[in-house]
Amino acid sequence: MQSNLFQKLLFVFIFSSFFGKAAAQSNHILWYNQPADYFEESLVLGNGKMGATVFGGVNSDKIYLNDIMLWSGEPVNANMNPEGYKTLPAIREALKSENYKLAEELNKKIQGKNSESYSPLGTMEINNHHNGKATNYYRELDISKAISKVSYEIDGVKFTREYFVSAPDKIMVIRLTSSKKGTLNFDINSNSLLKFKTEFKDDLLSMNGSAPIHENPGYEVVPAFLSEKERGTRFTSLIKIKNTDGTITNSSSSLGLKNATEALIYVSIATSFNGFDKNPATEGLNDKAIALENLNKSFSKSFEKLKQSHLADYQKFYNRVTLNLGKTTAPNLPTDERLLRYSEGNEDNNLEVLYFNFGRYLLISSSRTLGVPANLQGLWNPHMNPPWSSNYTTNINLEENYWLAENTNLSEMHLPLLSFIKNLSVTGKVTAKTFYGVDQGWAAAHNSDIWAMTNPVGQFGKEEPMWACWNMAGAWLSTHIWEHYVFTQDKNYLKKEGYEIMKGASQFCLKWLVEDKNGDLITSPSTSPENQYITPDGFIGATIYGGTADLAMIRECFDKTIKASKVLNVDAEFRTKLETALSKLHPYQIGKKGNLQEWYFDWNDKDPKHRHQSQLFGLFPGDHITPLKTPDLAKACQTTLEIKGDETTGWSKGWRINLWARLWDGNRSYKMFRELLRYVDPDGKKTEKPRRGGGTYPNLFDAHPPFQIDGNFGGAAAVAEMLVQSNETEIRLLPALPDAWESGSVKGICARGGFEIAMEWNTKTLKKVTVFSKNGGKTTLICGDKNKEITLIKGQKKEIIW
Repeated sequence: MQSNLFQKLLFVFIFSSFFGKAAAQSNHILWYNQPADYFEESLVLGNGKMGATVFGGVNSDKIYLNDIMLWSGEPVNANMNPEGYKTLPAIREALKSENYKLAEELNKKIQGKNSESYSPLGTMEINNHHNGKATNYYRELDISKAISKVSYEIDGVKFTREYFVSAPDKIMVIRLTSSKKGTLNFDINSNSLLKFKTEFKDDLLSMNGSAPIHENPGYEVVPAFLSEKERGTRFTSLIKIKNTDGTITNSSSSLGLKNATEALIYVSIATSFNGFDKNPATEGLNDKAIALENLNKSFSKSFEKLKQSHLADYQKFYNRVTLNLGKTTAPNLPTDERLLRYSEGNEDNNLEVLYFNFGRYLLISSSRTLGVPANLQGLWNPHMNPPWSSNYTTNINLEENYWLAENTNLSEMHLPLLSFIKNLSVTGKVTAKTFYGVDQGWAAAHNSDIWAMTNPVGQFGKEEPMWACWNMAGAWLSTHIWEHYVFTQDKNYLKKEGYEIMKGASQFCLKWLVEDKNGDLITSPSTSPENQYITPDGFIGATIYGGTADLAMIRECFDKTIKASKVLNVDAEFRTKLETALSKLHPYQIGKKGNLQEWYFDWNDKDPKHRHQSQLFGLFPGDHITPLKTPDLAKACQTTLEIKGDETTGWSKGWRINLWARLWDGNRSYKMFRELLRYVDPDGKKTEKPRRGGGTYPNLFDAHPPFQIDGNFGGAAAVAEMLVQSNETEIRLLPALPDAWESGSVKGICARGGFEIAMEWNTKTLKKVTVFSKNGGKTTLICGDKNKEITLIKGQKKEIIW
């Protein structure tokens, strides 16, 4: 027995030494013992603008390249349907007379164009001229460093590749090495699904092209696209090799290296996008000059210097939060096998921490470009026609991307969304007037894109109102402005920019509301995102008045705008109007099943287990429904979730975990969190018994399916929500701690009021908490039936033994 144990330990030591990785199950490394065959097995890197998807092949290493600013289309004509609002009286009359079928048809007249698509920039391939079979293959992504590595042996020679995408140097760097002198032989080529041209000149392999000009006619694959001179966003990709030995080779379309021992590949990309309101062809940036400048600046620097700058920049964000969920007995397995084992119900606390850390990694990597937030796939899209155009779906998905920005200490990553909302408020003024007849404030609808499109979609009457005719995105998005303020206490931002945008969203809602027969304020027409009702006579539709989700979002929008006006001590008269309207909103209704009604009437859903749960907005991400303040409504939310069940898509499961956390049910949250980490096979993989549905792919990407990044972000946000919940006056510690996380610690989680929390717990009991105040202030700490009031000055830290 002792001999066997010694052999195992020796193997682990040798294995760890050879591959440079920790022997214990890691909470910050994804690793595999084979290259990726599918996108959902690849490892992704990004600096918030440039994205790289690395497959890590032996003979051919494929790397997809993305630039977050490369989209189809050009600035939107917000005035596309100048008389759309003229149909509103007829819709309202049809609803009043209970002719829901007519209302549904008329609602289609209040539609505009669909969004544009996020485009793939290109693919670079490193073709290695190997002879022989690879052994000891190893591939990893270290998310504590944002560095990926590949290593393998062929005929006794060890080959390695190391990749990162630097934010400070705006470049991707790949280092290739071989353990035997002169055995490194490879060439590189570039191509794109877009219109492009490659050439080799001055030691540079360049690829230039342009994104298409087209309106996506639906979510279907289009075989061709329209490309016109002086229209569309241009792009440039530049690749250059720095070698210490060997000979650089080239052809008209490739760049290579012969008989070398070590080499660096520098990759620089840029686009001509110059803002949502500027023509990228005629008013665009000089993409060629930008890409070349970034390349030349980086090329003069050593690999170590570039790496040090990259690490210093990335880790100042990543290292702010550390999470420990207790001891683990899980064996040390590759990440895909580890996920499979976990899916079978086995314990792996460090995998849960890894998933949380990975969510933060993805946000840092995909959200650092002002005005261009992370999209449905974050930053990483290999498709000419990505699912749902990889756009900004604003009835949940875009917002869910940012649920972890403030509470997991990544406030800077929230700024791309906040600046995008400002862009929406510009085009949204035209949308409010022309589609909805409202001459104050701004509105946004179900989809948007890099051009800040705000109109309701649907191809001018061709799509179903259940998803196309929804106009509450402004109300929802404006609450992110308040969240940013209340976490950071950045009064300057609120005063100079944020409050006016919030006010504009409230102004639209105030004018959009009408009275029902009881004198209550409602919206008309209304829809509940992507869901349908069944009337008592059997009609299935989506167009209604006074939808619960609309009113929940308006409640939250008004409440936060009122608070912001009080903080700034402005607009007392307007504040009074909001307070009056808030008191007159049609109240929540509890249905005959004990559920929180989704519709104005107690009608059944066409799909009782529908993935959207928009009527629960007031519970999460809103905060006006709570188990303490509104116990009856909280109970109705719980009943609604019970009726819907736990089986749903990836992003929806992420939302439900947060909802259960807000109901302080840690074990139910944890059950669903485990289900979110259920192993799902890559979409294109054919197996005898494929594992499909919502869950997690081998590379830890969220399976909607297909891949949507919002589930990753929603799931990571939920972990923080289970541990800390807060409002402007109190911080609730361990409010939804599951039995499985009996002992643990967390450091760096943020709370509203500008506080940062570190705490330790054991046997489900809080032992110690440290509170740091960024700006000074007071709050009440609550855990179980104990509470403690604390007041801190700016920069003060207080430790409390609980």
